[in-house]
Amino acid sequence: MIRISREEFEEAVDDALDSLPEEVARTIAEANVVILVEEEPTPEQAGGSELLGLYEGIPLDRRSVFQGYAMPDRIFVFRGPLQRHASSREHLVCQIAVTVLHEIGHLFGLSDARLHELGWG
Repeated sequence: MIRISREEFEEAVDDALDSLPEEVARTIAEANVVILVEEEPTPEQAGGSELLGLYEGIPLDRRSVFQGYAMPDRIFVFRGPLQRHASSREHLVCQIAVTVLHEIGHLFGLSDARLHELGWG
């Protein structure tokens, strides 16, 4: 297990977000989505598996103008599982970026299978 401070972890999440193309970043900013770093998923979120991240919400390709004011979608990045999964600091930073991209992919309506094809699985 590789441990880094919460501040360093959040900086790695920010770096992953900063690496996105401007148009994608703008869409995310306008999409009513919040990105949260949590230590561990809740039992309900995990469903018996070790989640690295989770997207909760309505993907952009399924949204309707008739939905009105909805709660923000949420992207969770789970610090504990990612640190347990990593074999080195570099691997951890890479896995954080992949996890962020994976969950953003769900925001855009991409399936797990497609995300794995893209290398974001």
